[in-house]
Amino acid sequence: MADRDHDSDRHLARQSRLVALVIAGTMLLWMGAQLLGPILGLPDRYVFLFDFAAMAGLVWALVVTTQIWRARRAARSGGK
Repeated sequence: MADRDHDSDRHLARQSRLVALVIAGTMLLWMGAQLLGPILGLPDRYVFLFDFAAMAGLVWALVVTTQIWRARRAARSGGK
């Protein structure tokens, strides 16, 4: 039972690191696109495409973070 708890904690920690990397990477890519868009003369529709891609990445991170939070809360309360 303790091994399963340990494996679950490791899985949640791995997911947490992935979420952090996705958030940081999304924001860096989005800022880079905002900076390079006008320099390269990209049309506005590409700017909106980058905006929507960033929103999708952040929504995914929010969903996974909520799942992590719920899993830790369930583990703390005994799996209820």
